[in-house]
Amino acid sequence: MTRGKNYARRGQVLSLEVAPGVVTASVQGSRKTPYKVSIALTAFSELVWAKVEVTLAEQAIHSARLLAGEMPHDLEEVFLAAGAPLFPQRAKDLTLSCSCPDWEVPCKHLAATFYLLAESFDDDPFAILLWRGRSRKALLNRLRELRGGDTAHLAVEPALTAEGLRVGAMMALADLALADGDFWAGAPVPALPVQAGLPTDLLLRQLPVPGALLGGPDLVTYLAPLYAVFGESPD
Repeated sequence: MTRGKNYARRGQVLSLEVAPGVVTASVQGSRKTPYKVSIALTAFSELVWAKVEVTLAEQAIHSARLLAGEMPHDLEEVFLAAGAPLFPQRAKDLTLSCSCPDWEVPCKHLAATFYLLAESFDDDPFAILLWRGRSRKALLNRLRELRGGDTAHLAVEPALTAEGLRVGAMMALADLALADGDFWAGAPVPALPVQAGLPTDLLLRQLPVPGALLGGPDLVTYLAPLYAVFGESPD
C-alpha cells in the first residue's frame, strides 16, 4: 500500500476512467509498457435506481442540492433504504484486476489506482454514482421528469416549514434553468431565497453563458450580486 501511494504521488497513474460498473486505469510500473488496472463494482439495476430517484425527487433538499452540483450528506441513507448500499461492504464486492505479474491483490498498481480514485470522488462525488450506473446528467434529468418540470407547488404547500419554502423556490428556479432557455425568454421567476449551504446564484450556474445580444459573460457578472440581494430575508 505504501508503494502504491508513492506511485500515485509520483504521477505513475497515467489515466483513470470511471464508467458504470468499472474503473479502469493505466499505471506505469518498472516495465516500459504501462499496466492495465480494473476495479469492477456491480452497477445498480434499473429497479434500484427507480426507487432511489423517486425518493430523491420527493425530498426537496436532496433535489435542490443535487441541482446545485452538491452531494447530499445523507445520500447513502437513501440507497440503504432502497436495499442497495452505495459503497462496497465487503472485499468480495469488488473484482480487482491488474496485468502486472505480481501475485498480491491488491498489488501496488491497484493500490495507486485506489488512492487516486478516492481523490477523484472528493473532486467529483457524482463519479461514485456513475460507477454505480447513473451519470450526473441522467440523474438530474430523471429528477426533473419525476417532478413534472414544475416545483412551484412546493412554495404553497402549507405543511412545509420556512426552510421547505426556500428550497421549493430554489428548485423552481433550477427547473427554469434547465428548461431550454425559458428563463431568458422572460418566464416569470420567483425570488431566489437563501438556504444555508446553497449558492444564491444557483440559477446562473445552471444556465449556459448568454449570447452577445444579452450581454454575454458580463451579464452573469452583473447579475450574480443581485441574486444575493434578492435572496435576502425580508426580516
